[in-house]
Amino acid sequence: MIDDIEALLFDKDGTLVDFDRTWGPAAGAVMQTLAAGDAARLAELHRISAYVPEQRRFLPSSPLLAGSSSHYGPSWAQALGVPASADFLRRIDRLFAREGLRHLTPIGNPVCALGRLAAAGLSLAMVTNDAEANARQQVAALGLSRWLVAIYGYDSGHGSKPDPGMVRACAAHGGHAPSRVAVVGDTAHDLDAARGAGARFILVRSGPAPVAHLAAAADLVIDSVDDLPQALLGRRG
Repeated sequence: MIDDIEALLFDKDGTLVDFDRTWGPAAGAVMQTLAAGDAARLAELHRISAYVPEQRRFLPSSPLLAGSSSHYGPSWAQALGVPASADFLRRIDRLFAREGLRHLTPIGNPVCALGRLAAAGLSLAMVTNDAEANARQQVAALGLSRWLVAIYGYDSGHGSKPDPGMVRACAAHGGHAPSRVAVVGDTAHDLDAARGAGARFILVRSGPAPVAHLAAAADLVIDSVDDLPQALLGRRG
């Protein structure tokens, strides 16, 4: 049963933001900047990122599909021959913030969908493996800030998905029992974070990787967030 939830915690990329159309071109630009004209290092960044530069997209095996810069950053640092320092990770995040805003593309009409959900009394928040500052910039650019009571990223102090810390923190922030909260996302990291916190999981099929193997473990499966108001509110009459 998912009729009794009080709060929805949205993943960002692949759920509210079109991953391929936003991060495909953005990542290509970031890697070019970091490689600084070194073709061999750029090719290595493409390889370890499972990135197809000709198509400006990632393969399903890419560590960038669900991980944060803290996950893939050390391998990028090794490819570039630089220390995997906090400063290096912050530089990655700054570059992605700039290029992500430049190419930002929503999935469907999230303003309408989140507005309907909020109007029905549901509390809405975001749990993303992007940096919190980047997430806030994109949320503002998409016009979603008014609906989200909290935005947590991998660097907000609660860990990153698949760990359940940010899900627990969001539930506590809103005064909700985890069992009355649902994470809305498109990856196994979202599912694992939800289950680890004792929360529900709503699977969206709008991400860049296949998700059929996650469907049986989800409490609800929808094509995109555009379908969420009807799927939830319709059940409530």
